[in-house]
Amino acid sequence: MNALFSIVVFGSIVNEGYLNSSSKGEKFCIYNRNANACSYGVAVGVLAFLTCLLYLALDVYFPQISSVKDRKKAVLSDIGVSAFWAFLWFVGFCYLANQWQVSKAEDNPLNEGTDAARAAIAFSFFSIFTWAGQAVLAFQRYQIGADSALFSQDYMDPSQDSSMPYAPYVEPSTGPDPAGMGGTYQQPANAFDAEPQGYQSQGY
Repeated sequence: MNALFSIVVFGSIVNEGYLNSSSKGEKFCIYNRNANACSYGVAVGVLAFLTCLLYLALDVYFPQISSVKDRKKAVLSDIGVSAFWAFLWFVGFCYLANQWQVSKAEDNPLNEGTDAARAAIAFSFFSIFTWAGQAVLAFQRYQIGADSALFSQDYMDPSQDSSMPYAPYVEPSTGPDPAGMGGTYQQPANAFDAEPQGYQSQGY
């Protein structure tokens, strides 16, 4: 979800966020001719998308981490990074919305790119809650890990467990048997007959 919103924001600004000036033929930012506003939206969108890919890879690799400290650092970094991005998206939403509000109508008489500009602002707003929600989920994951064996020193990844699945073979003792049964196991006489009584084998 976060990655999709990031793509919408920077894609909208890159594709339709720059307009051609009728007088000089130069391109200018749709947000009040403020190039910093467009640059901020593109930069935040691209970096947020890359961050999503990074933590997606970390989630896949997380079960293979056997170190307690490394597991705890991974979860804590998820909390901090998600909260940080929620703050950046809040700043971006306020910045873009303010610059869009003070934009002059004569700079864009044909209303080109207005839908894209509004979409970037709207999805910047949505991203605040998605990243904040990600931080909350990561914090809950940290609490669950602290209460379970996930962050304990006794935790061992099942894939790393090299213990023997079966009990080791112990050779029978050949010493004197106090019960008088003999040192080795002896099969009881007539325990298994070659053929059950009363059964006649038939040839085929």
